[in-house]
Amino acid sequence: VQLQASGGGLVQAGGSLRLSCAASGRTFRLNVMGWFRQAPGKEREFVSGINWSGSNTYYADSVKGRFTISRDNTKNTVYLQMNSLKPEDTAVYYCAADPTNRIPNKVYNYDYWGQGTLVTVSS
Repeated sequence: VQLQASGGGLVQAGGSLRLSCAASGRTFRLNVMGWFRQAPGKEREFVSGINWSGSNTYYADSVKGRFTISRDNTKNTVYLQMNSLKPEDTAVYYCAADPTNRIPNKVYNYDYWGQGTLVTVSS
């Protein structure tokens, strides 16, 4: 399984970005999809997750109400719509896939990772 994240960039505070993560390979194994981020000097942290059907979504408290995760299984793609961005959202954002159904907010529960896309929010 290969994951390709895209959509990052430079945006002013209060702006929006939409990240995409396209999966290829044995995508039928991708149950839970997640987004994580890592700021310089900090550990990788959970941002959001979604199950296969999209019926269950999960968010870190820091992004609730501002970010929305969704997926299109016909395109093997998961999205992260980010609104009302803040400078503290600046980080490299990674998408990840879990072929099983483990707790979605743990880094160690994901078997596949994309290369990351940089999001920079200026004040």
